[in-house]
Amino acid sequence: MAKENVKLIANNKKAYHDYFVIETYEAGISLAGTEVKSLRAGNCSIKEAFVRIENNEVYIYNMHINPYEKGNIFNKDPRRTRKLLLHKHEIRKLIGKIKEKGFTIIPLKIYFSGSYVKVEIGLCKGKKLYDKRQDIAKKDMRRDAERKFKVSNLY
Repeated sequence: MAKENVKLIANNKKAYHDYFVIETYEAGISLAGTEVKSLRAGNCSIKEAFVRIENNEVYIYNMHINPYEKGNIFNKDPRRTRKLLLHKHEIRKLIGKIKEKGFTIIPLKIYFSGSYVKVEIGLCKGKKLYDKRQDIAKKDMRRDAERKFKVSNLY
């Protein structure tokens, strides 16, 4: 299989800080034409976005796509609810996992895969405060080690 042309639009770094990502899924997204043009310009935010399943359909809420400058009357509401496109078996699997306590679905990335806009969603479990502290401590130790390694290799 040939490697596809992938261009990252938005990344949700805070999701990795606040949640353990158990599984990831690639979903298509239903968009209007002016929204795609705005995404090509990189005008998107998924920091406050979340995913819900209603009537066996998956929707993304609070994803902000800036209105396209030249779109005038064709522009849609920037924070409107958008439908995600997944296979039925993936939706059923997600429904089963969501019923378990502590699981949620969070959008992790938005990117172009060829000419299609894709959303990477993650089945996540919330981190406790002590988990966040451990992650921060690990990052600090790794950063210090890299710094020491860099300094020792300069001489």
